[in-house]
Amino acid sequence: MRFAAPRSSSPSPTRSNRRYRPRSTFGVPSESSSEDEGTSDSESGHSSSEDSLGYTSDPEPPKPQRQKTLAEQWLMEDTLAAVRRRLNHVDPYEEWEKETRQEAFRVARKKHALDSIQQKKARSERRAQHDERQAALHEQQLKEVEAQLAAMNLQKKREEDQLRAQWKERDKQLWQRIDAVIKVEEERLRAKQEAERKKREEEERIKREAEEKKRQEEEKKRKEEEEKRRQQEQEAEEKRKQLEAEREREQRDRADEKERQALGFTTAFEDWKRARETLKAIKSGPMKVVKSDKTLKSIWSAGRRAITPKIGQLTNDTNAIMRISHEIVSIVRPAQPHPPPVYIALLSSLAKAILLQAETEVTAEKKSAIPLAQVATNLLMALEGFADIFWAKLCQRSGGWPVPIVVPSTDTDGVAFTEETRRKALGYRDAEETTADYTGRVSGMMRVYFHILVAPVNQPLDPIVRLPRYWTFFSRMLKEPQLLESPVAPQVIYTALDVGGLLAREVWGQQWVRLLALLYEGVTVGYHGLEGRLIGGQTPEGIAARVRVQLEVERIMSAS
Repeated sequence: MRFAAPRSSSPSPTRSNRRYRPRSTFGVPSESSSEDEGTSDSESGHSSSEDSLGYTSDPEPPKPQRQKTLAEQWLMEDTLAAVRRRLNHVDPYEEWEKETRQEAFRVARKKHALDSIQQKKARSERRAQHDERQAALHEQQLKEVEAQLAAMNLQKKREEDQLRAQWKERDKQLWQRIDAVIKVEEERLRAKQEAERKKREEEERIKREAEEKKRQEEEKKRKEEEEKRRQQEQEAEEKRKQLEAEREREQRDRADEKERQALGFTTAFEDWKRARETLKAIKSGPMKVVKSDKTLKSIWSAGRRAITPKIGQLTNDTNAIMRISHEIVSIVRPAQPHPPPVYIALLSSLAKAILLQAETEVTAEKKSAIPLAQVATNLLMALEGFADIFWAKLCQRSGGWPVPIVVPSTDTDGVAFTEETRRKALGYRDAEETTADYTGRVSGMMRVYFHILVAPVNQPLDPIVRLPRYWTFFSRMLKEPQLLESPVAPQVIYTALDVGGLLAREVWGQQWVRLLALLYEGVTVGYHGLEGRLIGGQTPEGIAARVRVQLEVERIMSAS
């Protein structure tokens, strides 16, 4: 007995099941499909017939006429069943595929319509842009043509003017030639007469020149003798005044010596001597030792190279000032102390770096003196011996103005200054430095020094860098007529007033007001110590600085 597998009632819509039957042919089965299905149905029918024969007890007897075979019957039945199923069956996959095509067609049409609109819009925009560019191009070409026409008209006018000028010049030259011919004839006659006259005058001139030459030689000799005598008298008078000033200063110093010793004050000469001797001691002692020893010189050079950029990085910021101050202290005085010569040499380099910064930066911008002075004050509190070295370097680069004092004609050791060494002791860089450059440089360094004097501190410092020196500066300045006549004096006085004038009024009160009155008198009507002459002299630098002093005194007095 044969058994056929049960057939599915409807085909699956998935593509995985379509491999077992061909694509639909609109209800009419293909040849292969009909054969397969016929065979299958035949087998199924045969199985059913056999099942029925197996369970039927009274089978029908065979008829004598010819009947179709079971296979043919099964084939026919299966074919009919397959046709019915295909006519009535709806394939979900095919429906989905059909709907998908239709949806894709609708989307494509919609996208095509949108693309057409966008293309039209883009063409319109491009056409408008093209029209704008064409209009701009035409306008530019019109301007170029107009400019070219204007240039051509200008060139035409220039050529016409040139032709007119050439015509006038030709006419002028023609008349000049005519006048020249007439003049030549006149000059010929005049020359003949002039030659005769000059001959007579030449004879007289030679005679007069001989007499004049003799007289001039005598006059020159007399003037030279008078000038020489006048210079000798002037030099003698200056020397006498200088000796008299030094003698008066020595007398004042001796008269005030006991009082000063009791109060701890020093004279101007003692302060200047202190600076000169400290400077000489540094050069002949530690600096000489360091420069002669390669190991010490390398340590000093490394420290100097580290100090210089720190000073150059200063800004008016409290944190930056404290940070740079601590870094410089750690360079000069590290955990492992430097040898004493190196320590002194580093202090000298540090003072020089501060003063060089003051010469350059403070001269350009006076506010930069504030952080520089604050760092210097911090270092004066932290580094032992820095006050002496800073004072020595300050006097070296600015002469006697920090004291203030007229630099003597002899050094502290009694050796007389030459013209070159005295100029160097006055603080000039070289023989070519002008008074204006020198004044600006000294003013920058003194501004830093005055800021140090008025800076608040939390521990005692050397008297040379404390506030009482501010009063000392003005009192000494007003006692030195020779300093007040210099054009540098009013500029340094103005710098001092600008830095600490208001503070001095609060500290010294009415005494400071009286001192300001003397200064105001000296820059307006004349100072009695100068026999009525004005402070600063009559040079342009002195006049300008005198005006600044006047304005600064008025500002201090008007401040509430």
